[in-house]
Amino acid sequence: MNKKSWLITILLAAIAVICLPSMHAVAGDELPKEIVVGGPISMTGKFAKEGQQGFWGFQIAERWVNEVYGGVKIGGKKIPIRYKYYDDESKKESVTSLLERLITVDSVKFLLAPYSSGLTIAGAPIAEKYKALYMSHGGAGDRIFEQGYRYAVQTIGIGSRYQLSALDMVRSIDPNARKVALFFKDDEFSRTVMDGAKEYIKKNGFEIVFERTYPAEAKDMTPALTEMKIKNPDILLAGGHFADGQLLAKQIGDMGIDVKAASILVAPTLPAFIQALGKQANGFLGPSHWEIGARFGIETSKTIGSGYFGPTQEWFINEFRKVSKGTDPEYHAADAIASILVYVKAIETAQSLDTDKVRAAMNRLHFVPFYGEWGIDPDTGKQIKHQMVLIQWQNGEKEIIWPIEAQTAKPCYPVAACPGRK
Repeated sequence: MNKKSWLITILLAAIAVICLPSMHAVAGDELPKEIVVGGPISMTGKFAKEGQQGFWGFQIAERWVNEVYGGVKIGGKKIPIRYKYYDDESKKESVTSLLERLITVDSVKFLLAPYSSGLTIAGAPIAEKYKALYMSHGGAGDRIFEQGYRYAVQTIGIGSRYQLSALDMVRSIDPNARKVALFFKDDEFSRTVMDGAKEYIKKNGFEIVFERTYPAEAKDMTPALTEMKIKNPDILLAGGHFADGQLLAKQIGDMGIDVKAASILVAPTLPAFIQALGKQANGFLGPSHWEIGARFGIETSKTIGSGYFGPTQEWFINEFRKVSKGTDPEYHAADAIASILVYVKAIETAQSLDTDKVRAAMNRLHFVPFYGEWGIDPDTGKQIKHQMVLIQWQNGEKEIIWPIEAQTAKPCYPVAACPGRK
């Protein structure tokens, strides 16, 4: 054997040695015919509209991974995923029992947490007990990830930042608008949002002139709105989830409350908001994790120095409209598909289905799907990279108005001047 052949032989041997540990790691695991991901989801009950969007998002994610991407690449094979779910009826007691069933009967160890912070935190101890990974796509509350859970991981952006973009937008247009009213649903998620907003308000020269919460099943908000109107706030930060947010917006319109800017959680981001309120919806703002037209893509990944992974936004929207029979996707669906993309990416990075190894791989992940940047705090699992956008209804269309680099339209300010409102 000549000198060149010896060098090639030594080089190949070195490569084999380098690759050996990871190959052994995979060979040690018995690869299944499919990887089951799933969880409880609200197909009925008070979170049914948000749950329906998430359900369609998961279905589309399953289709993309299996039919377009070709399966999860592990151990030299491509393993398809299967989405498994049960209707939690928007109830905490259902969430805990269904998670037990998914883990112990269906052998699901890559869980998708239910919608809302309250349901997500209720299920977290079950996932922790069985060392199953627990991906939050609809639980934004910061407190979920401040309990020391090792297996809970967040894809949706954190709740404490939800209303900051509305304050930033108003300050850029009207520096004299400083009086803020806070009117929130009395639940885990909304309290987190309000705490984050209050801290930001204090640091940035705004003044809280009204602060009130309302019960989860509120049917009439007019007494509190009457008190708020007397305080003459410039900015209203309000809401909780869809049903109460829609009621709140309608009663604000019916009472002729004339704030300059009104940002409501969750409800304005759903197509059902404009369907229910008609022209009264125009002018309302809402924080969102993703919207059609958001410019997160390959160029974004180049800017931040990470890779792009997943379908294009155009593919996602087209497939969503097929499965939903014409309904447009909103951020609950984008959160859902992004959550499954994270599992695929993390399993491939770990080259293992061991939940501890996959969790460790998540700590190293930083990438961009069409949903936007993804990256977590390694200690808590809290999402720290994802940036939110602010939407506003204008002439019956949902527009991205903030930040400036993501705009599909300029902000309409004040609310009363918004086109299509009268």
